[in-house]
Amino acid sequence: MTVLFVAAVSEEAAHLPEGADLLVTGIGTLPAAITLTEELCTRRANGTLPSRIVNLGTCGALRDEIPNGVYEIDRVHKHDFNVEFTSGIGGDALPRVITPEVTGLFPTGQLATGDTFVEDTATRDRIAQVAGLVDMEGYALAAVAHRFGVPITLLKQISDRADEETAPEWAEAVEGSAVKLADAVERLLAAL
Repeated sequence: MTVLFVAAVSEEAAHLPEGADLLVTGIGTLPAAITLTEELCTRRANGTLPSRIVNLGTCGALRDEIPNGVYEIDRVHKHDFNVEFTSGIGGDALPRVITPEVTGLFPTGQLATGDTFVEDTATRDRIAQVAGLVDMEGYALAAVAHRFGVPITLLKQISDRADEETAPEWAEAVEGSAVKLADAVERLLAAL
């Protein structure tokens, strides 16, 4: 089985096993989608599409009762795209919600993806009505994988509470998050 690991920043993947096939996309939905699409186009042309994509990264918890840890995402959507306005205008180019198959090895979570670094309680509370976790790349990566027909696993480690303390919390938590994500990858690879 060939696995392509994808992270927004190299710090999130700092503890992957040596030699892991890693693609770093940059932060946000557009860099994530463009970078993964370019990579998969090249691999498809070479006949080397991966068997699975594993996105590993940090995320914010949108509800206080969600404990820290690594979550496998079973539902992801884009939270900053107003689908009510576009309904009925010619169909959806991509699924509004993507539900990746999960392994059962980790607790599951619902992820909201957007191009906003969520660091205020009002935004947090609004998004928390439809998801428990928030990031900036998950939906874009899942949509690209879906389009290419490559299964994807999204592993997200909570790094912060998506509130006014988020920016300093993330910078302090990324190293520990990378260690926990690498441990989760080891469990995942042993089960695949």
